[in-house]
Amino acid sequence: MKIIIVENELYLAQSIASKLNENGFDTEIFSSIKEAMQSNGDVYLLSTNLPGQNISPLITKFKEKIIILMVSYINNDTVGEPLKLGAKDYIMKPFMIEELMRKIEHYQEYQDLKKKTLLYKEYMENLLQEIETDFNTAKLSTPLVIETNYQRLVDKIVFEYTEKCNKRLAFLPLGEKNWKEKMLSTTEDTLLYITEIHTLKKADKEYLLDKLKHYDFILCSTSELETDFDTITLNTDSKLYDQNEILTIDDYVKFIVNSFQYKFPDTELSKKLGISRKSLWEKRKKYGLFKKK
Repeated sequence: MKIIIVENELYLAQSIASKLNENGFDTEIFSSIKEAMQSNGDVYLLSTNLPGQNISPLITKFKEKIIILMVSYINNDTVGEPLKLGAKDYIMKPFMIEELMRKIEHYQEYQDLKKKTLLYKEYMENLLQEIETDFNTAKLSTPLVIETNYQRLVDKIVFEYTEKCNKRLAFLPLGEKNWKEKMLSTTEDTLLYITEIHTLKKADKEYLLDKLKHYDFILCSTSELETDFDTITLNTDSKLYDQNEILTIDDYVKFIVNSFQYKFPDTELSKKLGISRKSLWEKRKKYGLFKKK
């Protein structure tokens, strides 16, 4: 990790750099904003006491990095405005190097988590993008049981709902051994998304349904479920293929046509299915698998 130190008091800058180097960090010192603007670091330790220099352009340029202000006193110019522009935190001079390192490590962990969250979000959106649903999540109210023939359909609805409503979500697959402990540790402001209820024995299922009276949740069930909670049914004829699922021949044809009819012309699609173009047309007519214009 490279740390850029922007400080016009050379002795102080060298002292900070020396201590950071001893702890395994790579450092570079600049005494002017103009020179620092050409740098490339992971962390910026920026003095707010640089006579005649405007620190705003540097903060604006590197606001996606970790910028920690080094201040001699606190007011709107030294702390308030820089934080609004994108600086992450500040530390009062003089400071212990251990305190500075704790701040650096904290924001590094935060940035790593932010990147991972974005990665998982993009992956989920890509995973679910081919699932078609016209369900209006604005009309959804919880707690709720959703009976479906395809869990990923409910996955998509749940993620869209929590995104729109800005709800905290906890995933609770009941196939995991520690699901009870995980449920009991959930906070009141969290929406539980529960799956795999078919894996529970009768006693555990009764325990779950009783405890859920005190929680906000969406429970996905791939079979009929007797419960006093509000229940809706959402099914789809365009199920995507799962590796652990055996499809009937008809379901397989439906899956292939729905998934690839916009990627291949019917001549090629019929060849890949091992049937004639006429047979493909007949199956389209039988199952209503016509292309949308």
